[in-house]
Amino acid sequence: MTLSRQSQGASSTIQTPPSKANTWYRPNMAASVWKRCVTAAVKVKCLSPSLSARRWLLSAAYTDSRLWEERRRDPRSLALLANAMDRTYERNLPVSSLSISRFVENISSREEVDQTEYYLYKFRHSPNCWYLRDWTIHDWIRQCLKYGAREKAMHTLKNKVQYGIFPDDFSFNLLIDSHIKDGDFQGACSVVEEVMLQEAFDLPSTQILSLYALGSYLATRPQLTVSEERTLGASLFICGLKQDNTVGLSAQLLGLALLGKVEMSNGIHAVFKGAPLFWERGYLGRVLAVMERVAAASGDVKLSNDTLDCVNALLQELSSASDSDSSGDESEGEEDKKREEVDEDEQAEHAKLPQYVSRFKELRSELESQGKVDSASFQALVSALAQQNLAAAEKPDLEQYERRMQDWEAEKRQLIQREKEMREKAEQEKQERLAAQAAAQQA
Repeated sequence: MTLSRQSQGASSTIQTPPSKANTWYRPNMAASVWKRCVTAAVKVKCLSPSLSARRWLLSAAYTDSRLWEERRRDPRSLALLANAMDRTYERNLPVSSLSISRFVENISSREEVDQTEYYLYKFRHSPNCWYLRDWTIHDWIRQCLKYGAREKAMHTLKNKVQYGIFPDDFSFNLLIDSHIKDGDFQGACSVVEEVMLQEAFDLPSTQILSLYALGSYLATRPQLTVSEERTLGASLFICGLKQDNTVGLSAQLLGLALLGKVEMSNGIHAVFKGAPLFWERGYLGRVLAVMERVAAASGDVKLSNDTLDCVNALLQELSSASDSDSSGDESEGEEDKKREEVDEDEQAEHAKLPQYVSRFKELRSELESQGKVDSASFQALVSALAQQNLAAAEKPDLEQYERRMQDWEAEKRQLIQREKEMREKAEQEKQERLAAQAAAQQA
């Protein structure tokens, strides 16, 4: 299910670059569920005034671009590079990865970012599409942030199959932090969604940033569509699996509850379509499994009270909708049609809803009696996690980034040397052909 360059190949046929997709909203039960459960949550002030004032999390050393800017560059004219690439395409020859790398490297204005987007698309739909280098993708993200074109980076990221933009974890962190810095938590969650789709929650820093973005966005009481519930639920659940603590378990609980709501309302296929999730029914049952795990745990792990409130409100909403459907005045033909659309397994899962509600109440009472319900809000918990652990997580990231830069530079030097040798060989063959032609004419 993981999106990758290998599994998401681009067609060799040049197509018209896609325009930005419009977000589709439609009113549904999801909006009222989330509004009710967040409204009922306890409002907790941010634990750190400095964290709240900054509104972004990564240190200046992490986001500093001087190390990247100081690497050896190859100054070129974008006009000449564009002309050379166009002539190469016209002759149906492959453009090298070094050519597109030089194009991205020499961006010097906002307008040139737009121009580069076109050539990234052209390269992705060329025979050499598999060879877009990791450093080129990282450079593209940095250039977009540098010249105020973050929306362009997001456009190519959301349309990754058409542009070949599969960022590394460091680039993801820079994008998430940039949105958080501007207070755009919805945009930050859009980046987290891409991290989830690539299953790239490997770094603790990415996990912390993602959970902070998700918690901050949900605290704004957004009205969610079914699609947004699915992506947010999947992001919370998969990212939460990486944190074996109160924050991680609370994220799993809320994520599974959102996915369970989508399953109950729209069927299991609406849950795992396009996402790296279980292809099995019973997401609400997995919510209870998380609660049982916390109740049986011997350590100091808890579940946040407001996430439990959200799950409770969601279950009540589903129960009300189920009762309304069963007592509705549908005609007999409409009822038959509805039964055909819902298979037996889904009907069996719907029938378990009263059991889920009853078991949830039992487990919540058990958790409260054990003192395993944290009164702090989920947002406060992720803020505390960021404040306590993010600085320590940055150090190995920066060390890894420096090593990666060295590897990129070594690979780049090899490509440049190979390019030089090929040009010398081509020039030698050309001279030999000319000499042979001249000898033939003399003869």
